[in-house]
Amino acid sequence: MKKLVVVALVMLTINIQAQIKPFRFAFISDTHIGSPNGSAEEDLRRTVADINQMTDIAFVVLTGDITELGTTEEIKMAKAILSELKVPYYIIPGNHDTGWSETGGVAFVQVFGYDKFIFEHNGITFIGCASGPYVRMSDGHIPRDAVNWLDKELNQLKKDQPIVFLNHYPLDNGLDNWYEAIDRLKKKNTIAALCGHGHANKAMNFEGIPAVMGRSNLRAKAEIGGYNLVDVRADSMLFSERRPGLETRASWTGIRIAQHDYQTSAASMRPSYAVNDSFPNVKAKWVHHSPANVISTPATDGKLVFFGNSMGTITAVDIVSGKEKWKFQTLGSVFSSPAIAGKQVIMGSGDGWVYCLQNNTGKLIWKYQTGAAVLGSPLIENDKVYIGSSDHHFRALELATGKEIWSFGGLNGPVMSKPVIEGEKIIFGAWDRNLYALNKSNGQLIWQWNNGSTVLNFSPAACIPVIKDQVVYVVAPDRYINAIDLETGKTLWRNNEATVRESIGISNDGKFVYGKTMNDWIVAFPTSREKQSVAWKVNCGFGYEHVPSMLIEKDNTIVFGTKSGRVYAVDPVKQEKKWVYKIDNSMVNTVNMLSNKQIIAATMDGKVTLLEVKE
Repeated sequence: MKKLVVVALVMLTINIQAQIKPFRFAFISDTHIGSPNGSAEEDLRRTVADINQMTDIAFVVLTGDITELGTTEEIKMAKAILSELKVPYYIIPGNHDTGWSETGGVAFVQVFGYDKFIFEHNGITFIGCASGPYVRMSDGHIPRDAVNWLDKELNQLKKDQPIVFLNHYPLDNGLDNWYEAIDRLKKKNTIAALCGHGHANKAMNFEGIPAVMGRSNLRAKAEIGGYNLVDVRADSMLFSERRPGLETRASWTGIRIAQHDYQTSAASMRPSYAVNDSFPNVKAKWVHHSPANVISTPATDGKLVFFGNSMGTITAVDIVSGKEKWKFQTLGSVFSSPAIAGKQVIMGSGDGWVYCLQNNTGKLIWKYQTGAAVLGSPLIENDKVYIGSSDHHFRALELATGKEIWSFGGLNGPVMSKPVIEGEKIIFGAWDRNLYALNKSNGQLIWQWNNGSTVLNFSPAACIPVIKDQVVYVVAPDRYINAIDLETGKTLWRNNEATVRESIGISNDGKFVYGKTMNDWIVAFPTSREKQSVAWKVNCGFGYEHVPSMLIEKDNTIVFGTKSGRVYAVDPVKQEKKWVYKIDNSMVNTVNMLSNKQIIAATMDGKVTLLEVKE
């Protein structure tokens, strides 16, 4: 029988090789347009000019990290340079294009027209799709809508059709849902997978699928940058590094083109949910799986649970059953956490509007247009809605009508998190290195603070600050906890002993600020105007961790999420872990803790879940 299978595969390989006509394409990755000195732009222009002087290039593929920070300006600059190509090009975003994107990834699609592609050339089908994370720091992730799209496209192909799959990330655990792509690609005749991200030429293998990582187009420490030329023959794909204007080096790796009969990967190579068996008192009462990513904290009025997704849909589900009650469609990704007041639910959208809907029907009450995407989350107090936007403004709107009360335009970057209010001050961070305190009545600047770093990515923008006794506490990717005087904005103290990145919380009694570290531990710092060290810590065993999921305490229980789809509960009195529940394998957003027995959690992959805990 095995001999017959081998013979069949050989015959299919011969047929496949016969249908493929030789061609050459260019493979570019990690261009990182947006360099301070213009070198990245120069490198890409040199590559474009080099390709244009060749006569044998069929097309160009670009595998992500096209820009440095995903700004609209950077994306437009990249498009302008690539528009000079004389051959077709196919492009997908990477984590740098989406993770800090001021539009939530909307600008990439608006400028380039797509974030995934499929085309056939000389007998081979090329399929490329986007990868995140979007807006928040996390592991790589192929968006849920892209996975659904991939299903549709693959189902239309014959099983023996040769496929080359492209993604920014390698198909390994750098992507939290790598296995979803691999399991699908193994059902087809995937002859190769191409990726970037690692900035180096590297032959790879993803559970049997031959793969190649391409170098960055950046020059790094060399005189000029470079890319790869791929020569496709009937029986192979050969990769050669090209140094623009200088030389094409000898082929450094190759992939044999053949008919593949992939074996199913072992269960041990997939995420384990065995941890749930250790805590049988914690169950998911229901799970609502959205068709797109959910990257915000769901809200509830006690009857319905509200959330938005990356396809722009605002959804309400029944809190008892998890069944959909209504949905409302916006024209941009919704990464804004909803806020509820009476019968109104409010959130922003990547289409540039703030929406106010009736909570029981989803009917539009009013909407307010800003000048750019609204990724920030609203806060409602005394019939006013406070919200930041990517147009570098922070606003106060009338709750009843959406009419603007005031607008502060002194920002130099987008707002993507939720503000806090203390007395007459409203405080929030922006991706411009600064934390701001405004007068909540008129929007006047009271003070602005930064951690002294010149690195934009070290902004205190993803963390929701906490306040106690006229002291503001905030953390940023520089891994310091900062204590700031509420009245003056002056730094009182900083401490980096616990490597808290972007996730903090505060105890019910206000005596401690909690922090989630980047390796296993949660820590507690006493609240004080004097410099403090860690008072106590608990080893939760979550491993390496970097997602901005705030710690929430109610009823002597601290709850928080991690990048691996797990929700953790800690007893701050006994200072020990209480339970763990794994929802899926993607980032858990900041949870909505109704009590220590009911928690609403949402994951990047779109799973909104009501967890119930029995004592």
